[in-house]
Amino acid sequence: MTITVGMITFDSAEPGPLATWWAEQTGGRIEADNDGWFYLVGIPDTPFKLAFQKVEDPTPGKNRIHLDMSAPDLDAEVERLVAAGAAEYERHDMDGFRWVTLTDPDGNRFCVAAQPH
Repeated sequence: MTITVGMITFDSAEPGPLATWWAEQTGGRIEADNDGWFYLVGIPDTPFKLAFQKVEDPTPGKNRIHLDMSAPDLDAEVERLVAAGAAEYERHDMDGFRWVTLTDPDGNRFCVAAQPH
């Protein structure tokens, strides 16, 4: 027996705006809002969902689990995400493998890497 990823869940004091932001950034759509306490975002061409649940006191500090994404034009994608409300945290280059760590509007860190050519 094996397990599969069903969803990746974010805790948030305001899950609606955060779910909307991630839906817009991934080309997804909000599939459920459950009276404002739990939002489910479906992302095209992926077998899992992003979920956003309302909590009174989100975990402070660096999140221990984060999303790693890729883009054909890393710099353009980082520029687009920052314009949409993300914040750039760090840039990395390890032997030609480039990625940027950003934070979403709630401060959750995520990475975007350059797709190999």
